[in-house]
Amino acid sequence: MCGIVGFTGHKQAAPILLAGLKKLEYRGYDSAGIAVRDGEELAQVVKATGKLKNLSEKTDGGNTLKGTCGIGHTRWATHGDPTQTNAHPHVSGNCTGSGSGPVESLIVGVHNGIIENYQELKDKLLKHGYQFYSQTDTEVAIKLVDYYYKKYKIGPIDAIAKTMVRIRGSYALELMFKDYPGEIWVARKDSPMIIGIADDDTYVASDVPAILEYTNQVYYIGNLEMGRLSPGKAVFYDLNGDVIEKEKVEITFSAEAADKGGYEHFMMKEINEQPRAVQDTLDFALENGRIDLGKIGITDEIIKEITQIHIVACGSAWHVGTAAQYVIEDLARIPVRVELASEFRYRNPILNPNDLVVIISQSGETADSLAALREAKERGIKTLAIVNVEGSSIAREADFVFYTKAGIEIAVATSKGYSAQLIVTYLLALQFALVRGRIDEQQYFDYIKEIQKIPAGISRILEEKERLQWFASKYSNMHDSFYIGRGLDYAICQEGSLKMKEISYVHSEAYAGGELKHGTISLIEDGILVVGVLTQNELFEKTISNMVECKSRGAYLMGLTTYGHYEIEETADFVIYVPKVDPHFVASLAIIPLQLLGYYVAVSKGLDVDKPRNLAKSVTVE
Repeated sequence: MCGIVGFTGHKQAAPILLAGLKKLEYRGYDSAGIAVRDGEELAQVVKATGKLKNLSEKTDGGNTLKGTCGIGHTRWATHGDPTQTNAHPHVSGNCTGSGSGPVESLIVGVHNGIIENYQELKDKLLKHGYQFYSQTDTEVAIKLVDYYYKKYKIGPIDAIAKTMVRIRGSYALELMFKDYPGEIWVARKDSPMIIGIADDDTYVASDVPAILEYTNQVYYIGNLEMGRLSPGKAVFYDLNGDVIEKEKVEITFSAEAADKGGYEHFMMKEINEQPRAVQDTLDFALENGRIDLGKIGITDEIIKEITQIHIVACGSAWHVGTAAQYVIEDLARIPVRVELASEFRYRNPILNPNDLVVIISQSGETADSLAALREAKERGIKTLAIVNVEGSSIAREADFVFYTKAGIEIAVATSKGYSAQLIVTYLLALQFALVRGRIDEQQYFDYIKEIQKIPAGISRILEEKERLQWFASKYSNMHDSFYIGRGLDYAICQEGSLKMKEISYVHSEAYAGGELKHGTISLIEDGILVVGVLTQNELFEKTISNMVECKSRGAYLMGLTTYGHYEIEETADFVIYVPKVDPHFVASLAIIPLQLLGYYVAVSKGLDVDKPRNLAKSVTVE
């Protein structure tokens, strides 16, 4: 949530800042602003509410702001309404902070995160003569830096360090000091931030796509660390003010991966990239036809010692965990708990020394998941991260990391990220099952062959998506939809329902089929869409019965099953088939039509598919 960019070098900063913010729109925002400085001149601040194009129009695409050093921000309102006054950048001076133009203030800054004790700090600053023009916690943080800078007559690093000690919460801070032209000062705790270097230019961003056009050589600033950035140079410090040596990391994503590639939306591009994402993840994990977990540090001895697995995640990643629970428990016979990361810490979970906590996060920066990871580590529990972004906070802090190979995912609604995560859980289930003696070698290789069918199966479904497009246009005006299934099909329903609600704004719920008569069926009425997922042979007839109950109350039925179950056409009004694969792994195929259904309904309604309202790609605050 929120996006941060920065640049100092030998080019005009404003166009670079605007281009970077454009690449971060998927993170969600309601206002935007930039501050640019030209040498010794005062910083020029411009802010606007609404879409980024409003800010661009104010600055003629950045051309009216001259200067080679600047910072920028897209804001997602937390403290204070989404107004121009509350938009970033904020300043340390006692001005209105709402307009555009030069600012006399000592410090100009932007911030991603939440300052939890901002009211306490604000009260302190009010007693020292500071005035506040905004409702934001960010203004408090910047004025606190100003306070320490002036009171103790110290440099930026010491002033920022004193501020960091006083602040509770999360932050990625980016500051420009009037006394240090051409330099940007940064600090981080829990919120993501990367620093890129290319020749004599230095870039700052909260996510890789913002700077990938200019450089793939980056530094990851660590938790409770600071940095002093000048053209082509970055120096990092710890809280004591001591210099920290860091190695550059090469980003393997290409700049083209962050473009639509001819598709109308990133989401459709990413849906179509799923065969490659799954195949690349398999290629990474398989060595001579076997699953090699040794390359991520998980040995057979570790696997044998595990007594229980806790899968901790949010949103779609939590749905991956729900599906994985069925697969791992059935194949490996290890107890699995699936936990919402936002609840994990607050119920004082029972963790045993030989448990394994698995954190699933596409970005590797999800605040609740990161907090859950730290909780597990504090208790001495082994942790495994399944993430897509190399060098992310969760990846750096976990004991073991399994990187999915989905590539950059821009659309807020995940597709290929979900599919790649699901594949990883299958591989874990198989390897754990083999090592613990629950399956033999022949079964092991048979299952691997089934998993290897998945990329081709996804491609086949994508080749036949026109029927779903037609169906979606027919039902795009619906107000409610329900997804029902049993067992693993219920897990598929959860993700399918989320895809519908998050991008099409259609109220949608997923229910275990057997729960219909415990209240849910009272909501079924004429014309309402009920999607039945029926991929598990032993549960097929039971789910059919549930669908018939809904039809008798006026529901319109869509069935989703595997080829061969043509008897479903006697019950369902519309049917989509997916290729057959071992039932443990069919979720990877069954989810594709449900992704497409949500997408096409949203398109038919003329909605912003890639940036749905009120949502952000990466939730980096609690």
